[in-house]
Amino acid sequence: MKNFDCPSGVKFHCIKCGMCCGDTESKTRHVLALRSEVEKIANSTQRDILEFSQRVSNCLPYEHELKKTNEKCIFLKENLCMIYLIRPLICRFYPFELLPSEDSMHKFNYTAECPGIGMGEELGLTYFRRLFRLARARLGLVGASGSC
Repeated sequence: MKNFDCPSGVKFHCIKCGMCCGDTESKTRHVLALRSEVEKIANSTQRDILEFSQRVSNCLPYEHELKKTNEKCIFLKENLCMIYLIRPLICRFYPFELLPSEDSMHKFNYTAECPGIGMGEELGLTYFRRLFRLARARLGLVGASGSC
C-alpha cells in the first residue's frame, strides 16, 4: 500500500543561507509549530512559550508561530539555527511540504525558491520515507510506504 508520492530526480543540499527562516521581498514566512514542539523548545531553552511564539488559529494541527526579530526567526543567529536539534517539523521539511489528498495518499512538493534545490545528491525514496515517518509520528498520519 502506498501512502505518499514524492518527486523523482530532485537534488537538494542545504547551503545554510537562512532564507527559509525569514521573510523575503516576495514572501512572509510563518514558522508554525505544534504544541508539543513549543513545549520542548521552552523546556530546552528555559524560556516561556509566549516569549518566543504566539498562538495561531485556523492552522491546525499547528497552534503556534515562532516570533521574528528583524524579519527572521527568533532562533536564527548568523544563519544558524540555535534550536536545530529540536526545530519544528515545518523546519525539518523545508524546502519540501507534505500535502494530504482525499484518497489518504500524501504528496511531497517542493519550492524552487530555495537555492539548495538542484544542488547536492539526488534524493531518493529513503529520504522521503524518513520525512514521512517523522510526520506520521508527530501528526498521527497512517502508513509509511511510498513511491518516487
